[in-house]
Amino acid sequence: MIRNFYKSLLALAVVVTISFSNAFAQDSTATAAPAGGGDAAKGEQLFKGNCAQCHAATNEQIVGPGLAGIEDRRDFAWLKKWINNPMGVIASGDKYANELFNKFNKTQMTAFPNFTDDDVKAILAYVKTASAPAPTAGPAVAGATTATAGDTGSGKFVNVILIALLVIMGLVLVALLGVLQLLNKLTGKAEGEAPGASFGEKFQSGIKDIVANRTVRIAITWVFILLATKATFDGLYGIGVHQGYAPKQPISFSHKLHAGEMKINCAYCHTGVYKGKQSGIPSANICMNCHNTIKRESPEIQKIYTAINDNKPIEWVRVHNLPDLAYFNHAQHTNVGGLDCKNCHGDIDKMEVVEQRSTLTMGWCIDCHRKTEVNGKDNAYYDKLMEAHSAVSKGTMKVEDIGGLECARCHY
Repeated sequence: MIRNFYKSLLALAVVVTISFSNAFAQDSTATAAPAGGGDAAKGEQLFKGNCAQCHAATNEQIVGPGLAGIEDRRDFAWLKKWINNPMGVIASGDKYANELFNKFNKTQMTAFPNFTDDDVKAILAYVKTASAPAPTAGPAVAGATTATAGDTGSGKFVNVILIALLVIMGLVLVALLGVLQLLNKLTGKAEGEAPGASFGEKFQSGIKDIVANRTVRIAITWVFILLATKATFDGLYGIGVHQGYAPKQPISFSHKLHAGEMKINCAYCHTGVYKGKQSGIPSANICMNCHNTIKRESPEIQKIYTAINDNKPIEWVRVHNLPDLAYFNHAQHTNVGGLDCKNCHGDIDKMEVVEQRSTLTMGWCIDCHRKTEVNGKDNAYYDKLMEAHSAVSKGTMKVEDIGGLECARCHY
């Protein structure tokens, strides 16, 4: 019976492995998407990083007007001048600019003097693409598979897991019944067994014999010692690790709303994330770029006004905090390395209250440096390093290959 049980488990493992492979293949096929490029792609990056806080690429009004059809309303020369210096255009007496300024409660638009002609053209190309109506679905191609809400790769994957668990539970139940039958036979043949004893009495007698065995008691003692030792070391290694830390802030700021739903770029508020060691905490002035007109009556927004009127800083509680003995530079990772904020901070755009998702321990950092490949494509910072690495190795260059595991990199 036991031999047959193992054969059944082996067959089940083969079936589950094949099913998982098919599910992953379907999932990866369903999520594949063609990559974009060109000026519109550059414009999307510029728009989301600088414009999306106040403008939508559609007709929707946020802080300022929607930009759909903006090229039909103004020519390129005017738009370039307005983006570089909006208050200068207003001061020149431009009728359209002044009407726009007064219509939106004299909200001052941020100037972008460093935007070149190519930058402005890229933004306009993205706006034109984003505001274009979605293409109407054509007739289905013969033999093509139509995706539906109830027929996704992830749904099939979950179904496979549920079926596999049910099958395994059934096999385990059969095995337990076999073990009980075996114990019944063994206890029935034990010496000194009372004639006519019930199954419960036989089973209880067998358990007492097992507990009374000296070897069993020693084994249980050692298991307890090992578990207690592991729990102790786990507790010691957990000292200083604040994973899951989510303190209450003086103002209820929702990253899910701002970074998720409103698509505000992280660098708009955390201005130093691409430039220096610290990402920086946004000042009240940055908040006022939007909230001088949006939700001014909100009790949480009024806390910002109170802080400004009292000339006192907002006392935000820091969530991610490394010990003083460790040096970390945001610009090196986000600007030079090209890492996304989610690599370390998790899905910030889905957090109502920000919490520390990663351990941020030394082992966590070292493990990342050992696995992460250096992206040297179109990055002049790594040109000579890539050339030197290619001369001695055929493998991809990882962070550890350029000194990512040297102690002095983080401790000096």
